[in-house]
Amino acid sequence: MATRIGARPTVAHVDLDALAANAAAITGLLADGARRSGRTPPGVIGVVKANAYGHGAGPVALALEAAGVAMVACADVEEGVALRDAGVRGPILVFGALSVSDLGGIFEANLTPTLSTPFAGRALQREATRRGVRLACQLKIDTGMNRLGFRHDNLRNTMPELREHDRLEITSIYTHFATADDPESPGLDEQRSRFETARRVATSLGLPAVPAHAANSAALLRDERVWLDAVRPGLLLYGLVPPPLMSTLALRPVLSLTSRVVAVKGVRPGEAVGYGGRYPVEAPRTLAVVPAGYADGLDTRLEGRGVALVRGRRVPIVGSVCMDMLTVDVSGLDAQPGDEVVLLGRQADERIDVREVAAAIGAIPYELLCRLGSRIQRIYT
Repeated sequence: MATRIGARPTVAHVDLDALAANAAAITGLLADGARRSGRTPPGVIGVVKANAYGHGAGPVALALEAAGVAMVACADVEEGVALRDAGVRGPILVFGALSVSDLGGIFEANLTPTLSTPFAGRALQREATRRGVRLACQLKIDTGMNRLGFRHDNLRNTMPELREHDRLEITSIYTHFATADDPESPGLDEQRSRFETARRVATSLGLPAVPAHAANSAALLRDERVWLDAVRPGLLLYGLVPPPLMSTLALRPVLSLTSRVVAVKGVRPGEAVGYGGRYPVEAPRTLAVVPAGYADGLDTRLEGRGVALVRGRRVPIVGSVCMDMLTVDVSGLDAQPGDEVVLLGRQADERIDVREVAAAIGAIPYELLCRLGSRIQRIYT
């Protein structure tokens, strides 16, 4: 994608080759594990919700489809329709809850909805009957997240009604782990056990044996027992390991965020920088103004904690992060207007990744990526 005429200099570069390489690395890991255990490797469901974690859902989903993922998954019907409009042709799983107004998009865009409540089952059954079609769905079991899903310990009460919905074909069953990224928590193993029991109960109540999936990125790394028939990587696809976990998996960051210096100015001792004057200057400093701010999704907590790369050096973000601008201290660098500024990514021998930024401000990588604003142009390479 070419740079837009008149575009702001703050842009996100999305490396689709890196995305495909990450998908291949995950597939290789799954194949190795399956070979050791003598089973069929699980498929990959590529998670592209929230605009593909800020990377751009349409181009990312198309690249994952080309890379051979079994299915992509999004948060709601609106996201699913947008994926179809972008040209995605394969199966699209909708994770979220359904409302009456959502139902048309499910059928018209050929989406795979999640049955997570009795209401959803009734509503989809009525609409499928009205349209004279049979609808493929997936069944979600709540094994401890206590969010969406049929409770694992109440299936004997809820499944009979669901099995009466003759217009709904349950093609898969899944759950979601609440503490997969916490190695100290027993929650992952507890939920795994509950899900195994719930699958047996569902089968005893008449649900045919269908494929199952449960593992997000963190669970995928932690426990091969939860790989099942498919896995659902999100952050791993984008080149990041969910903190605080570590992995030797060869991943490449998919997104970098860059801008340009638009002004350089000196500040004298006794002066202060930015709103609130929270950065007093005790010695002469040189500041560079960068046209990126919280309207672009940058966190205000970067003030005094974050860094950027200018001329191959780490420089601190000083003063308040404003709506459209921030300032960095470039004293001693001979910085000039037009110099590249890297907010995420590599410059010379230095690199800033999302995990580092999130740790510096007490956030999580998912949050920072998903916040990247719509006015930031994504350039796909």
